[in-house]
Amino acid sequence: MKSLDYIVEQLVTILNIPSPSGNTEQVIRYIEQELTQLGVPHVRNHKGGVIATLEGKKDRPARMLTAHVDTLGAMVKEIHANGTLRLTSIGGFRWHSVKGEYCWIETAEGKVYTGTILSKQPSVHVYREMEKLPRTEENMIVRLDEVTRSAEETRKLGIEVGDFVSFDPRVQVTDSGFIKSRHLDDKASVAILLGVIKQIVESGVKLPYTTYFLISNNEEIGYGGNSNIPLEVKEYLAVDMGAIGEGQTTDEYCVSICAKDSSGPYHKEFRQKLVKLAQEVEAYYKVDIYPYYGSDASAALRAGHDIIHGLIGPGIDASHSHERTHKEALENTAKLIRAYLESE
Repeated sequence: MKSLDYIVEQLVTILNIPSPSGNTEQVIRYIEQELTQLGVPHVRNHKGGVIATLEGKKDRPARMLTAHVDTLGAMVKEIHANGTLRLTSIGGFRWHSVKGEYCWIETAEGKVYTGTILSKQPSVHVYREMEKLPRTEENMIVRLDEVTRSAEETRKLGIEVGDFVSFDPRVQVTDSGFIKSRHLDDKASVAILLGVIKQIVESGVKLPYTTYFLISNNEEIGYGGNSNIPLEVKEYLAVDMGAIGEGQTTDEYCVSICAKDSSGPYHKEFRQKLVKLAQEVEAYYKVDIYPYYGSDASAALRAGHDIIHGLIGPGIDASHSHERTHKEALENTAKLIRAYLESE
């Protein structure tokens, strides 16, 4: 499937572009360049996201799909006396999930330094009870890969409080079809939307309804897709990730259709329509509930938009940690989105 190859290629590319919430300019520019190559009209909103438009046979009611390109990350909170850094988190991750991770520190001038996130007691040969140290913000540091022994020397590098810190995604695509990387939430869905848009453009198909695609850039902090929704939009579909774990039906091969998350139930008839479409196109799917989850669709409702809201996405293991999915999940999600966009 050529479109699947394109999706994987786009996914690997954008995974390797650092984009923590609040610092997404580089990846947004890449998305804009790709949309331009596809000949798809698009605009940028004031928050820094991108809205692409595919005109349909009817302008009303319109549809909107969203996926977010911002990721978890951190900022420099403090420069310690010994030159190491204290961080403050961006997004909802736990510090144990980034302990030992390589990271990139970007200064205000755009210079990038590398480092490693460690606990304050990293050596088993020195700290007898290191495992008892809580993995909290106060107990984690960044060890810079620069010759610096003091706060003054670190500042001379140009590093300051407020600089953005990105986690090395460590992207790998295996021969067995798995993609493992940080930030599959939600760059996997961004790549899927690009793939579906490319399919539609190249096929020459005219969609039944004008459809907007919002690539949002603040979802991880709660408000990426709660604005710039045209009044004519009736159905709003967030394309995010399906959470995997004990008690969940979602796996790494399916398109997950959300019935309820922490914000409450998603629109019943819309969900049932998505299930029916998945069955018609033989897309492997699971219906699931995500207990500690919120999406751009739920954010849009909280903002007061009068829309029918839904949520789907590829199944992703170990969310907000060392994530993994499979090419089959990407393909099944793309199948369902294409079926939805061409449906009446």
